Amino acid sequence: MEPNLSDIESLARGAGKILCAGYGQNHQVTYKGAIDLVTEYDHLSENFIIQEIKRRWPAHQVITEESGVLGGQKCCQWIIDPIDGTVNFAHGLPFFCVSIAYAEDGVVQLGAVYAPVLDEYFSAELGQGAWMNGKPIYPSQPSDLGHSLLVTGFSYDIRTNPVNNLEQFAYFSLHSQGVRRFGSAAIDLCYVGAGRFDGYWELEIKPWDIAAGGLIAEQAGATVTNAQGDSDYMTPPCSILAASPAIHGEILKILNRVVGLP
Repeated sequence: MEPNLSDIESLARGAGKILCAGYGQNHQVTYKGAIDLVTEYDHLSENFIIQEIKRRWPAHQVITEESGVLGGQKCCQWIIDPIDGTVNFAHGLPFFCVSIAYAEDGVVQLGAVYAPVLDEYFSAELGQGAWMNGKPIYPSQPSDLGHSLLVTGFSYDIRTNPVNNLEQFAYFSLHSQGVRRFGSAAIDLCYVGAGRFDGYWELEIKPWDIAAGGLIAEQAGATVTNAQGDSDYMTPPCSILAASPAIHGEILKILNRVVGLP
């Protein structure tokens, strides 16, 4: 039996309980890079999700941020970020979440993003729409970029990578109502789907950061592409642009013509 929305919700909420138990505590922190950190709760959340998947769907492949690719059938894949927003979590900020996606033959079918401290659960099923805490969500309809609130993120190698998004951030800060930086790509995507943000872009991102949130934003009615405008935003090297259909084209044009990507 293949998973359904109820199954994926139980995984996300179960992991969320683990994260709530550790929220606001002192953590064991290790570093994958200068500003790319991992806590013991990344591993606790991931281990819980993996064990449940392997118990219930032992033949499925699992792709996770911390453990990499765990063997199984490529036709049935789980794409997991046990804490999206680990830096926030480690500093006691509530903007972090569990992100879980399920894909068949490379196409994401189910997505769940759960921000446990905020108690906001976003979900989507391909072709069926998207919801927050059981209620349908829809993107905003801004009149233009100048009346839009945007959100973005930066890669962990911002100090050394010339594709650091700083020029783009400056441009959009001067040509919109504002640009926020929450530190969780999955939450950013869900907020675009729910109309809280009008657009989100990131120039370098990992598949587990955007698999579930991308589906949720898409199924809500947002336009989701990579930074070059291609519908495939999951094939590495990944970039993403999710926005209200009213301004997606305008943002895309600026990214590729006015500012210009390297």
